[in-house]
Amino acid sequence: MSSTPTYSREFPAHIAIIMDGNGRWARARHRPRIFGHQKGVETVRRIVEDASEIGVKCLTLYSFSTENWTRPKAEISALLSLLKQYVESDLEKLHANHVRVRILGSRTGLSDDILEIIDKVEYRTKDNDTFSLNIAFNYGGRDEIVRAVNRAAKDGADLNRLDEGEFEKYLDTAGLPDPDLVIRTSGERRISNFLLWQTAYAEFVFTDVLWPDFSREDLRSAIAQYQSRDRRFGNIATSEVA
Repeated sequence: MSSTPTYSREFPAHIAIIMDGNGRWARARHRPRIFGHQKGVETVRRIVEDASEIGVKCLTLYSFSTENWTRPKAEISALLSLLKQYVESDLEKLHANHVRVRILGSRTGLSDDILEIIDKVEYRTKDNDTFSLNIAFNYGGRDEIVRAVNRAAKDGADLNRLDEGEFEKYLDTAGLPDPDLVIRTSGERRISNFLLWQTAYAEFVFTDVLWPDFSREDLRSAIAQYQSRDRRFGNIATSEVA
């Protein structure tokens, strides 16, 4: 295991990643898309371990959006199979490393076997507190906000008096810090309905690297870019105050 690097400025406690480019990675190698997804899962394993080792406390990965159901049925079936395989092969290792896993997203419409997997991984790791791994599955930012409003109304909250702090309790990410840094791979420059509420003041890093090729060095580079920026949160820049 390599030593933990020293950074000169504020370190991001929570990193969120839009994992993009599996299909293009496979196509460039004249292989089917599922081959790219398989390699993408290997990258997930590496980056979860790397992020934990270098000091990240919370990692959120965008794995399957509410819009992804429009993909070919064979590809969806393969993706769900990969999810099952990942849980079956990695759950005990994650638990042994004190990783808490949460699945963000809607449960509506999911099959019983997928719901069983979600319940299993969340229950098994619920008491772990060293590292938080959040998997956004069947997730959409707009859908999350609508579901949060419905939860609040069902809970009897006064929607006319609901403030931001109270509203956040009804989001999928309740109890988690907002992401400091959002990384998107594959060269795309859009947020794609990901954590719309939570990323209001996050820093974004876009890289041309396709997800299966994303490495520890790429993660470090994104963190270095984050640390080079002046996070203002709507305030005047430090240099302007002097």
